[in-house]
Amino acid sequence: MATLQNKNASSLLSYFSLFCSVGTLVCCALPSVLVLAGLGATVAFTLSALPWLVALSHHKVWTFAISGLLICASFVNMYWLAPRFRTQSCSPEYPGACAEVSRLSKAVLWFSAVLYAAGFFTAFLLGPVLTRLDRP
Repeated sequence: MATLQNKNASSLLSYFSLFCSVGTLVCCALPSVLVLAGLGATVAFTLSALPWLVALSHHKVWTFAISGLLICASFVNMYWLAPRFRTQSCSPEYPGACAEVSRLSKAVLWFSAVLYAAGFFTAFLLGPVLTRLDRP
């Protein structure tokens, strides 16, 4: 029973980190990329349809910090804590179920980390890099 609860908590943490990394991408990185690509009208329409994105982008440091901490906690859980607590396979009826769920959880975690890295680069590093490259 404790193993099942640990796996549910592990899966929940992975999906929550994916949700947070998608949130950081939508709030802060995607508008910057769209404006950079010349799609400012698309950004204006999106912000008029979803005005809460403006409030979220005002707190992008907190948004990225919390998302980064959740993703780091997911990595610690996936690669350090979960293997130590795993004492038996998930189910004797479905012997490959644990491996399949573990693969899916790792894929979700790495996907969220890549989204977070892309969002972080766009929100915090792209502007200074472009400014530096624009100087003669």
